[in-house]
Amino acid sequence: MANAEQPLRGKRIAFLATDGVEDVEYTRSRAAAEQAGAEAQLISIRPGEIQSMDHDINPANRYRVDRTVDQAHPADYDALVLPGGTVNPDRLRMNSAAMNFVRAFFQQAKPVAAICHGPWSLVETGLVKGRTVTSYPSLRTDIVNAGGNWVDQQVQVDGGLVTSRNPGDLPAFCDRMVEEFAEGGHARQAGHA
Repeated sequence: MANAEQPLRGKRIAFLATDGVEDVEYTRSRAAAEQAGAEAQLISIRPGEIQSMDHDINPANRYRVDRTVDQAHPADYDALVLPGGTVNPDRLRMNSAAMNFVRAFFQQAKPVAAICHGPWSLVETGLVKGRTVTSYPSLRTDIVNAGGNWVDQQVQVDGGLVTSRNPGDLPAFCDRMVEEFAEGGHARQAGHA
């Protein structure tokens, strides 16, 4: 049962990432979810470990994959986090199983949080159409061309979808992510699947 100090107690959160994920975007958002009481799992496109990066250039750490997108079932999770890094979401959007995994969270009206280049998965799946989102500035044209409304804000929340621009926004991103995940399902998500 959730409480004020651990509003995500009893919830399971999927973190979808692969090689090239921005280390701090993965680790800080995962730590925020776990500190709020959630069980976090790293989902990826292949088993084993993934390599995180600092500023897209410098290798940072390696993380053990809990399940692949082929093994994971979105119904088993309460929410989804899409950390950025330029290479990570670019690789994910080329994987149809990963994009189906993302799409399923919207179909099931579950909250989703994406930061930096993470919204590329939302563009690829057509899930930004009619939504107001923020991201790393270089995604603006992609988001607008996909029918989304791009804003330059620290954090943007649109009916269960939380987005932020870059690692500097992580404190606000993590706060709103926990808040939205604690609220649970959002009917607006299902309308965009």
